[in-house]
Amino acid sequence: MDFNDTKEEAEFRAEARAFLDKHLEPKTGARPRPGSGKDALQRAKDWQKIKAENKFAQITWPEEWGGRGGTSMQSVIWGQEESKYDAPTGPFAIGLGMCVPTVIAFGSDAHKKRYVEKALKGEEIWCQLFSEPSAGSDVAGLKTKAVKDGDEWVINGQKVWTSGAHYSDFGIVLVRTNPKVPKHKGLTMFIVNMKQKGVEVRPIHQASGGREFNEVYFTDVRIPDSDRLGEVGAGWKVALVTLMNERLAVGGSPGPDWGEIMEYAKSSGTITDQAFREKLADWYVAAQGYKLTKFRTMTALSRGQTPGPENSIGKIITANHLQDICNSAIEMQDHYGIINDAETMPGDAIFQQSFMWAPGLRIAGGTDEILKNIIAERVLGLPQDVRVDKDLPFDEMKAG
Repeated sequence: MDFNDTKEEAEFRAEARAFLDKHLEPKTGARPRPGSGKDALQRAKDWQKIKAENKFAQITWPEEWGGRGGTSMQSVIWGQEESKYDAPTGPFAIGLGMCVPTVIAFGSDAHKKRYVEKALKGEEIWCQLFSEPSAGSDVAGLKTKAVKDGDEWVINGQKVWTSGAHYSDFGIVLVRTNPKVPKHKGLTMFIVNMKQKGVEVRPIHQASGGREFNEVYFTDVRIPDSDRLGEVGAGWKVALVTLMNERLAVGGSPGPDWGEIMEYAKSSGTITDQAFREKLADWYVAAQGYKLTKFRTMTALSRGQTPGPENSIGKIITANHLQDICNSAIEMQDHYGIINDAETMPGDAIFQQSFMWAPGLRIAGGTDEILKNIIAERVLGLPQDVRVDKDLPFDEMKAG
């Protein structure tokens, strides 16, 4: 494992820092994810445009698509440096990190010409329409169906937990086109215009007060066959590309870490409590272990290698880590811990606000159980989990 930048990497890091210093303010501490109000959305679009104009929007994309044509390691370095600044990147993380790369991998030249540049410049926002109420973590168990009608497909069904759907212009949607075959073989992926007739977006009011994700209903939505990604019935193959990008994208967890709760413990006098000190040591060790694991990934990228499924461990660690830290901080505040008010509570109520959405991180991008299966089977080489419905036609599967 190499902890140092190469000469070229160091030069790029310095260039990135100089650019960020010119356009943004450094972060003053851990903060929850930014909201999605009109001002925040416009600010994000403005920042995305500035990045695109200076070849920082997508480091590894070819220059013909508006990228830099850089290396994966340069992309990691940019991510590290941008995370130190007050950068409004949220609205574009899903589109540029998951959806548009899928369009690039499986779309036609016409698709790439139409969508890639506009997404890169922040002119259009994308969302990912996979999860459904009855499918849970089993993406292949979805029921939203598409029926062929001439040169079009008619889609009916419901999606849920769709982040950013309420401000998205387009999305990639996974639907069932053949219920007579096993569940993984009857799926097809399409590009969908989120503003067209028959698409209804209903924001979900969260316990934290936010409305970041949504229910999406499709009622006789017509999509031309030309907006299909991949072959009919090969949607699972297309979805895997999206899901692998998603797992990597959500590997880390924004919010307070051991450093923030240690500072609060010092100010409140809890730092002298032996039980708390033991937990603090556990959090520190876990954080260092995760950091070293990320260094392994960075070393692989620096050497031109492709990191494998071991990246799934990052989200398992950090999501549970964040939830435990926030819960402990709230308990330390005793009955005042129920107050979620930035002007009243320590750290601008960072522990309360993060605690509200931390459990969602254990679901988004693959639940703990799904990721543990991936690690067990693909990293440790353990026997596969029993899947009794693997070869059963979808329309013969029992509901529930």
